[in-house]
Amino acid sequence: MSRRRFFVEAVRNGQAEIAGEEARHLTRVLRVEPGQVFEISDNAAVYLAQVQSARKEQVVFHVREKLDPRPATVTLRLAAALIKFDHFEWMIEKATELGVSSIHPVIAVRTEKGLDRAAEKRIERWRRIALEASQQARRDRLPSIELPAPLREAAARPSACSLFFDEEGGTPVLNALPPVRAARDEVSLLIGPEGGWTDAERAWILSNGWTRASLGPLVLRAETAAIGALAIVSAAWQAP
Repeated sequence: MSRRRFFVEAVRNGQAEIAGEEARHLTRVLRVEPGQVFEISDNAAVYLAQVQSARKEQVVFHVREKLDPRPATVTLRLAAALIKFDHFEWMIEKATELGVSSIHPVIAVRTEKGLDRAAEKRIERWRRIALEASQQARRDRLPSIELPAPLREAAARPSACSLFFDEEGGTPVLNALPPVRAARDEVSLLIGPEGGWTDAERAWILSNGWTRASLGPLVLRAETAAIGALAIVSAAWQAP
């Protein structure tokens, strides 16, 4: 059975700690006790660590050894138009489990009014969701959750492989991927809002180095498209 993994702010002099609400979760819900052994990550390296003390507001770990990192995998950037927050938060959770490296909330023309302003107040909540999903998935590092930005800012830096998904069709996603793939590659995925892209947005995206891709003939919810695209691309880079 795999050991639980927790993220800590830093490892200093062979020790690390978790405080506050997360410490209360560890001691009250998970019943963490001194002597138990877990894995911890400071978002740079992963360690095998033993609980030295477990109090209501603080859990202290003593590092036993540094663990080998997982093999490098493709860097996945997800730029996703803002949608209703319960759907967007589900997308963050599942994208994190699928190994996304960064999530860039996009303000599109058809983004529901008010979501862009309200989203800035949700960033810390979204980062907390990503933290919990990262621990569940036993990731080595957390994904970054960026501040919301207009399309022309969030999608201004396409990767060597940059795919935008459009309900009006496009190249089947597997055919849009490069035939030669390496772990050092970066792939950017751009997902539109409920209601789709406007003609002007679509023209701008195409003129700025993005390839139109399709997940099939059915019209998908934005969050479904994001998770489907991430799963396909991630699997493609794992194939021998």
